Amino acid sequence: MPDTLGGGQQVVATSRGIALQLLTIAENRLALATVEVQEERNRLLHATFLALGIAGCALLSGMVITTAIVLAGWAWSPLGVLLILAAGYISAATAMCWLLARHLQQWQSFAASLDQLRKDRICIAEILA
Repeated sequence: MPDTLGGGQQVVATSRGIALQLLTIAENRLALATVEVQEERNRLLHATFLALGIAGCALLSGMVITTAIVLAGWAWSPLGVLLILAAGYISAATAMCWLLARHLQQWQSFAASLDQLRKDRICIAEILA
């Protein structure tokens, strides 16, 4: 009878140890996810502000260049110059939309957290097997 009580206490102690280890692993993964969320937020804000600055400068320079081209080609054909510029702008917008779509398809958020969770799952599966 004492052996079964000692064995029961050992099972409880082992279960408690496993539970503590699982909680520690979960805490570490949550900390990693929190850090990655902050990094992603900072990266996104930085990219957004850079994109806004680029867009503002590009818009201003595009307006100046467009005005110069229209003034230079006005004597030749005002409508022709405007149509050529519109076609160029549409082509550039289409190319940028394609690049953005390709970029968004390759975007991976929380890659390190997901990779670590996969490793944890494999490790636990090996331990339980």
